[in-house]
Amino acid sequence: MLRQIPGGVTAPRGYRASGVRCGLKSSGNLDLALVVSDAPASVAGVFTTNQVQAAPVLLSREVAARGAARAVIFNAGNANCCAPNDMAHARRMQTDTAAALGLSAEEVLVCSTGVIGHELPVEKITVALPEAVRQLRVEGAADAARAIMTTDTRPKEIAVELTLPEGPVRVGGMCKGSGMIAPNMATMLACLTTDAALEPPALREMLATVAQHTFNCVTVDGDTSTNDTLLLFANGQAGPAATAFANDRPDGRENRRALYEAVEHVCTFLAREIARDGEGATRLVEVTVTGAADAAAADAVARTIANSPLVKTAIFGQDPNWGRILAAAGRAGVTLDPGQVTVRIGEVTVFRHGLAVPFAPEAAQAAFAAPEVAITVDLGAGSASQRIWTCDFTYDYVRINAEYHT
Repeated sequence: MLRQIPGGVTAPRGYRASGVRCGLKSSGNLDLALVVSDAPASVAGVFTTNQVQAAPVLLSREVAARGAARAVIFNAGNANCCAPNDMAHARRMQTDTAAALGLSAEEVLVCSTGVIGHELPVEKITVALPEAVRQLRVEGAADAARAIMTTDTRPKEIAVELTLPEGPVRVGGMCKGSGMIAPNMATMLACLTTDAALEPPALREMLATVAQHTFNCVTVDGDTSTNDTLLLFANGQAGPAATAFANDRPDGRENRRALYEAVEHVCTFLAREIARDGEGATRLVEVTVTGAADAAAADAVARTIANSPLVKTAIFGQDPNWGRILAAAGRAGVTLDPGQVTVRIGEVTVFRHGLAVPFAPEAAQAAFAAPEVAITVDLGAGSASQRIWTCDFTYDYVRINAEYHT
């Protein structure tokens, strides 16, 4: 049985977190976060596929490849990417954090987010680290979730508890992301924790598979960041239930499947929250393509519709201009026959088999006006499907990004 519980990344046993201000943001908001496992933990990571990668990504890849870590430090307000001394600054964050926690540098991951190309004033982080360590506590998850925000309007965190015969196992998570979102791995920054025990290979496989079906199905604006990082820690502190996922147990496979579903639930929630909180967004949009010849075709059509500025602005304007949806599907690089296609806005069918379907405009407008908008396109060519989450484009999206650097 799976149920949602409070606590975010520190809901699983054996984790503490903190969020403090170090002064990287011009405002007075929190901008430095720590998440620490009190026990040795397996770790897995999935990272941006952008060919321009920030120094923290390169450094954290090294740690994740070894499969073991105890802590991750996050800063907001500066991406530490393509800037003077970026790798030296990332390594200093790692070594200073390790020293403050009494760990080895190889046990610490580093994540940064913010403006690209500005040198990171790493001294501000060093000065604030002692306070971040002092503030570490089980109740610190909410502060950590706030400290990693950039243009996000609200923190994004969740925790769930999975009940097994041996006892409960928990999964927690937090993320940030609002703009420059078209993950080809995970999304801007995300941290997941569990008190289950899993070896690094199993953890990597689970995370990569879950990411493909959750974070990789989000797009706000079609831009993949230089800093995208998704991490999953497993510290085995759930008591007798921690080892319920071992290969040599008769029920190990079934338990791993249940844990997978718990991790997927956490990631699905966070992915949807990113789309819901897209820069300037007023609506969460779910684009579903069915009846495709294969998975690649379904994905291409769904992403093209979800990334279409014309579709996204029509949703903002509550304009049921289904021609934009159909046109986006037609330019996705997938062979399709309009005579087989059906398009629905919410529950309203607006196009079927090559022709417009008479519909009440107010019904379609109401579907576009809802907080959550559903667009469904059936290609009538097979059995493959895909679901992509996005948001509308508003005046505020242009304003936020026009003024982001200034």
